[in-house]
Amino acid sequence: MVDNEVKSILLAGVGGQGILRASDIICEAIMEAGLDVKKSEVHGMAQRGGCVTSHVRYGRKVYSPLAEPGSIQTLISFEKMEALRYLKFLRKDAAIIVNTEEIYPPAVNMGDAPYPEDTISFLKKHYGKVISFNAAEFAQKAGNIKTANVVLLGAASNLMDIDQSIWQNVIKNSFPEKLVKINLDAFQMGIDA
Repeated sequence: MVDNEVKSILLAGVGGQGILRASDIICEAIMEAGLDVKKSEVHGMAQRGGCVTSHVRYGRKVYSPLAEPGSIQTLISFEKMEALRYLKFLRKDAAIIVNTEEIYPPAVNMGDAPYPEDTISFLKKHYGKVISFNAAEFAQKAGNIKTANVVLLGAASNLMDIDQSIWQNVIKNSFPEKLVKINLDAFQMGIDA
């Protein structure tokens, strides 16, 4: 990392997908790596399936938790359509990690709007690095569907200059002992995805 470079990650998804827990784990790993980190989160109507976002900015010294539009290097989209919602925040060379899971918003469920088609193709056409997979499928293989957020963290860790041992220690300290192995397995599946 360049001495004064601040990197920005945007996590976006739907309430109940573990976005805030994932952003907490990212922040812990960044702090353990000896860097400054700032975080901002928006919950909205999260408990009712609404949008949830978290900005994470890190570097030697970070002054603001919010990234400017056009400045984010990494988008972690916990739901496919949510990747489209936040494109204005991305740099042209941004990396996008997309969970291909589809969670229909009320307008789609009521028939008022269609669910966007060809989202992944659109992203790949406009951005150089798009990693897409169904995190829930990996989470089920790990032993618990609720670990999909940790699967996505595993994939994101490949894009960050933080030693894997730090990630593993943070995950061990973030969950009760009975859930540690499942989450470590889910994290490794994300790395391999």
